[in-house]
This record gives sequence, structure tokens and C-alpha cells, in this order.
Amino acid sequence: MRGLFSGTGSLVRLGLRLDRVRLPVWVVVLAILPAGTAANYKSLYPTERSLQEVSGVLTNPSLVALNGPLFKVSLGALTAWKIGVTELILIALVAVFTVVRHSRAEEEAGRLELLGATVVGRYAALTAALVLAGGTAVVSGLLITLGMIGTGLPAAGAVAMGLEMAVTGLAFAAVAGVAAQLTESARAASGIAIAVLGGAYLLRAVGDTGPTWVSWLSPVGWAMRVRPYATERWWVLLLPLALVCGCTAAAYRLVGHRDLGAGMVAQRPGPASAAPSLAGPLGLAWRLQRGLLLAWVVGLALGGAVMGGAAHGLATSGTFTDNQQLMDMLARLGGPKGIVEAYLAAIFGIIGITATAYTVQATLRMRAEETSGRLEPLLTTRTGRLRWAAGHLLFALLGTALLLAVAGVSAGLAYGAQAHDIGGQVPRMLGDALVQLPATWVLAGLGVALFGLLPRLVAVTWAGLIACFLLLEVGALLGLSQWLVDASPFAHVPKLPGSAFTVTPLLWLLAVAAALFAGGLAGFRRRDIG
Repeated sequence: MRGLFSGTGSLVRLGLRLDRVRLPVWVVVLAILPAGTAANYKSLYPTERSLQEVSGVLTNPSLVALNGPLFKVSLGALTAWKIGVTELILIALVAVFTVVRHSRAEEEAGRLELLGATVVGRYAALTAALVLAGGTAVVSGLLITLGMIGTGLPAAGAVAMGLEMAVTGLAFAAVAGVAAQLTESARAASGIAIAVLGGAYLLRAVGDTGPTWVSWLSPVGWAMRVRPYATERWWVLLLPLALVCGCTAAAYRLVGHRDLGAGMVAQRPGPASAAPSLAGPLGLAWRLQRGLLLAWVVGLALGGAVMGGAAHGLATSGTFTDNQQLMDMLARLGGPKGIVEAYLAAIFGIIGITATAYTVQATLRMRAEETSGRLEPLLTTRTGRLRWAAGHLLFALLGTALLLAVAGVSAGLAYGAQAHDIGGQVPRMLGDALVQLPATWVLAGLGVALFGLLPRLVAVTWAGLIACFLLLEVGALLGLSQWLVDASPFAHVPKLPGSAFTVTPLLWLLAVAAALFAGGLAGFRRRDIG
């Protein structure tokens, strides 16, 4: 048995070396969000009355579906409500990507087979991946606890919040460990684990607004029912720990029943000859990108409908307008004209950031094709570099436009149905969503520039997206300097609805994106492949 785990320590050290920047950045981000939110809520809601005023608004069913219920009217509970779902999703994604990257991705690339020829046991790679992801979750949970205690909030609630985050990370690391054994592709493994996360979020939303027992089917629901700062339920932590044990045992069992490089679910052989649609780079890009695009279309259609549906309920919540500090914050987030307009503008900003995640994924697929060795044989044919890149970039740019359009239409349908104005709200919100497009293209341009000029640093594109998300999520709450907020392209997008539409900043964003694209493609045309 010891031989099956041989080399685990070396693989852990190698993983720490490879992720020496990525993992510390994630840990810091996960640690500062709750503490920063709590510190600023202290100034935003300085009295018990102000907390009571905002708590009446947060019982709106649409907001409960988005963020869960507020279990108690207190500063700590409000912080857990505001940042809890975001933190749980982020720490789960970090765990999923870490496990898949250090197990299935290494296997798919052929590097694990080379390592296996040395003194590395059968279970070493999976164990190292789980240790890296689990360690990140535990350290993040510890820092979250210390940060919340540092803001002056009760220690019991801080410990509960840190533990719920840590065990959720451990749970989804184990889920990713199982997913990595089922398929031969790292992308498919990540997709399976993320689909489980999405399903857990939806079950939690259904349970929080309907039959309560449905929430107990979801790992996300379990974590939220630990109830930090609201009569903590410590025993609930046993549920995700049981999931960790079950999925980890299943992952190890599956490792022992498959060949290296293979998955438990065998890939179906393709047709003997390619369809005419695959004759060119555009058809190939469509074949590679279509699954990802379809998944994002479905996700943003649902997200747009839920977020749009929440707007009408806010309009009837008089307690919202009674809190001037809250109104000022929402005005900074989404524009000056009315609570519904401020909310919708803030929501479309979040949708824009979310759609940009697809933009980055689709753009960086070019680098994945290059590092996998599939690009070089293609370029030995009559297919030129720029023509090949154009096929992928077409889906990155137009695919993002499609996602924003779908989100805008679904939000307009949901809000318009409640306001009895579908004909007016659908085109209005379609435009409000599409105004985010130039900012998303700037991030695509950053990815192309790095791909063409500094290909080893393409992952910095993800760091740029995370920075934009943090500036959008907590920039207003933290009162950051305007020059720092303006570093995000989304800061220059008109806050629609609620503010005047101005085309000048959009033209500047398009110019910046075009310059980045031009520089990146010029560099790609001249540099070596590999």
C-alpha cells in the first residue's frame, strides 16, 4: 500500500512550485472579502435601526433565491449573507480547478506518464492534488476566521464562517477528484464538477424559497445552514465531511480500476471522415467551442431571469428607500435614478463580468491548442496563423455578444412579465446588457496580447478578470480611490439603466481592445510555436 502513495510529497512540492503565485493570490482574495465587507458594513449600518431597515428588504424571495436567507439581524449575519454565497462558489471553484489541473490535466498532457516511470505510486497524483486543494481551503478558512475576529465580530461566528468555507472547499475537491477519473479530458472533468456546483446552487435556491428540505440536498445549502453569527449549528459540518469521505474513497477506487490516460467513461469514436463543416479553421473552432458556448448560454439565461425577476420585488420594498446610506451605496454601484434602476445596473455589471469568464476561456483556448501540440500540425497545411486565430476569436467575441443578449432578453422577460410591460422591457434590457460588450472585449484583447507576445503569462488574463470582479463587488463598499476603480474597463461602461448613455467611453474601450488585438496577433505571427 505504501508503494501506491510513493512520491506524493515530491508531487506536492512540485504543485506548490507551479502554483506559487496562483494559490497565494486566491487565498488572499478569499480572506479579505469577508473582513473587508464586515468592516465597511460597520460604517454603513452603525445602528440597530439601520440593520432592521435593511433586513426587511432582504426577505424579498428573489433576493433570498440569489443569496439565501438572512438568519439573524446582526452585523455578522448580514456580512455572512452578503458574501457567503460568493465565497462558497469561489472556494469551490478554486478546489475544482486545482484538483483537475494537478491530476487529469497532467495525465492528459502526458507528463504524469513520464513521472509514473519513476518512483511515483498509482495514487500519488490524486493524493497530491487533494492535498493542494484541501490545504488551500483550510488556510483560506483559517484566514477568514482571523479576519472576521479582527473586525471585532464574535469569535464563534468567525470560526463557523471559516469552517463552512473550508469544508465546502474540501467537499468540492473530492467531487473534482471523482470527476477527474470519469473522463479523459481535463475540460470535461472541470465541466462535470462545475455542473455539480451549479446544481447544488440551484437546489439551495429552490429550498430557500420553497420546500425547505430541498436545501438539505445541496452542499451549498449545508454550508449556509451552519448559520454563522446566528445560533451556529456545528453538527451540520458533518454532512460535507461525510461527502468528502465518500467521494475521496470513490476517487481512489476508480483510480485503481482504469488505465493511465483513460477515463471510466470511454470516449466514443468519431466518424471515419470529417464533415464538410470541419474543412476550415472556423469549422474546427466551432467544433471545439460549441459545448462551452451552449453551457454558458443556458447558465446566463437562467441567471438573467432570476436577477431580472428580483427587480420588481425591490420596487415594492419601501424600507429600501428609508435607508439613505444604502441608497447612496446602490447609487455608486448602479446609477443615480431610482432603486430599481440602480439594482438593474449593478446586476448587468455582474452579468458582464460573468460573461467575460467565457470570453477569457474561449480566447485562451488558442494557448491550450498550442501547448497540447495540436496547433503545429495544422500550421503545416495551407492554414495560416492569423486565419486559425480568427476562427477562435470570432467565437470569443460574438459568443460573448450572444451571452449578453441572452441574459438581457431573459431578464427583460422576467421583469417585464411582472411589470406587465414585456414589449418595453425586453429591448430596453437587451441594450443595457450589450453595453457591457466593449469592456469584455478589452479582457479578450489582454488575453490575445499575452498569447502573442508573452504566451507563458496568459494566465494573467484570469488575474485581470478577478481584479475587475473585486473592484465591482467591493470597490464601492471599500471606498477605493477612483483611479484604482478606473483601472477596470467595466468602470467606464455607462451604468444603464439609470444614467445617461454616452458613446465616448465605449469607443475608447473598443480602441484599447483593437490595439491589444493588433499587438497580440502581430506577435503571434512572428514568434515560435510551442
